[in-house]
Amino acid sequence: MTASSANIRSPQQERSRLTRERLLRSTVDALAADGWAAATVAAVAERAGVSRGAAQHHFPTREALITAALEQVFEDMTRAAVGDPHASPEAADEVTPDRVIRAVQRAVDVYTGTEFKAALQVWAAAASDPALRRLILPLEAKFARAAHQRTMAAMGVAPDDETGYRLVQATLDMARGLGLADTLSDDAARRALVVDTWSAQLVAAFESAPADRPGTD
Repeated sequence: MTASSANIRSPQQERSRLTRERLLRSTVDALAADGWAAATVAAVAERAGVSRGAAQHHFPTREALITAALEQVFEDMTRAAVGDPHASPEAADEVTPDRVIRAVQRAVDVYTGTEFKAALQVWAAAASDPALRRLILPLEAKFARAAHQRTMAAMGVAPDDETGYRLVQATLDMARGLGLADTLSDDAARRALVVDTWSAQLVAAFESAPADRPGTD
């Protein structure tokens, strides 16, 4: 390949990459806003502003489109759970009220985001589709592990703290429930009260923990 041909092909490859990204983002948006039935190749292409032919060049079938979008959803959710922009400089295994409050809010933000709403539509469809269920289970399991590990670390909970482990799991289950509620109506005010109440309960639970619990003095 000559240098000139490489220079010509590079912009084409970049356009192709951007088109693929638009299609995946439009699929996620379609799932979150309009539901499973609306996420067809034709509808996604229109939402993305590309021709149906261009969409089918990247994703020949709806199955290929949904599969790629689903992988993108869980990658985004995992990155959101792991990449906390408010990471605390405090000691790794030191639980503080501020860390607990930030970690709870971060978990709720992940489960009330567009990606979760899109994933929820696929989960509902997977209940009656064994092939789709086989696809989604390992992706969901990977995300769940990352979310739990990151939330433990964000709160300052020691890896061998069994009580802390269960409290973090309860936090994530609560966040998922708030995410489900948010798909039906905007309950931001009630959600804020729930988050504040649960955060206070967590802080009290950690402060009253036995002195010989891992991660405590």
